[in-house]
Amino acid sequence: MTGAGAPNDWPALAYDDWADTAATLRLWTQVVGKVRMALTAPVNHWWHVPLYVNARGLTTSPMPVGGRGVEIAFDFLDHELSIACSDGRREALALRPISVAQFYRETFAALARLGVAPDIWTTPCEIEAPIPFELDEVHRAYDPAAAQRFWRALVQADRVMKAFRGRFIGKASPVHFFWGSFDLAVTRFSGRRAPPHPGSAVLPASVSVEAYSHEVSSCGFWPGGPGIAPLFYAYAYPEPAGFAAARARPAEARWDAGMGEFVLPYAQVRGAADPDAVLLDFFQSTYEAAADLAAWPRGELERSGDPA
Repeated sequence: MTGAGAPNDWPALAYDDWADTAATLRLWTQVVGKVRMALTAPVNHWWHVPLYVNARGLTTSPMPVGGRGVEIAFDFLDHELSIACSDGRREALALRPISVAQFYRETFAALARLGVAPDIWTTPCEIEAPIPFELDEVHRAYDPAAAQRFWRALVQADRVMKAFRGRFIGKASPVHFFWGSFDLAVTRFSGRRAPPHPGSAVLPASVSVEAYSHEVSSCGFWPGGPGIAPLFYAYAYPEPAGFAAARARPAEARWDAGMGEFVLPYAQVRGAADPDAVLLDFFQSTYEAAADLAAWPRGELERSGDPA
């Protein structure tokens, strides 16, 4: 595989070590993500809303504002939020321990100075008991070293997920960072329509029906949550009969009934002699289980051999 990494490229990551920073950063990314959603033309499956891993952090990619482009990026090396316009104008905000409300005010003040005025819904998404951005004085943690470790883990996951995506010639998503669920994901499609998704307590059907309009096999990386260690995951929608009982590789992978997904601990991948190979095996084995059980036309969708 081109660009294969080494075990020491994968940083140690334990959610409980940076839980407060993770909770704050998740909300900061929602502020920025909602700006992208407001400024970017709709794309199927909500592909116009995620952020993307770049060489310094996370970015919106360029967004149109009249005849200009504007890009917002989290820089986890210099620890700043950069807002750059195609006319050469730029604003930067220091990433530091401030509340979500202050981050929201500073970000929108910087956008206003650049002549950018997005209209967003300020209530966070996919979070229980959400506090509107402008009122949230609760979440205010920022540990620069922890944020950087998280981003370095994203860099590794993004790299391997792009290699996995390259094996597929059917419809596949980019590797997205979804700020609502705070995870990195890539999705393959069979090409067939799916039954309407019912949604959930935190993801309403008005969102999920568009996200899952077609049959999918999806995999990703989630940095964990309270009491849950970072993990890689894989699922299918609609879930074919027998999927939960399928054998996933490596042996440490397991079906989590509560999450409705196969999971593989991040620590297991990081500790392997060849993390890339272990992670690709997890993605491949879970995809094959989903595709075979749902009778996907695999011969029409997959690239022959493993591309270099």
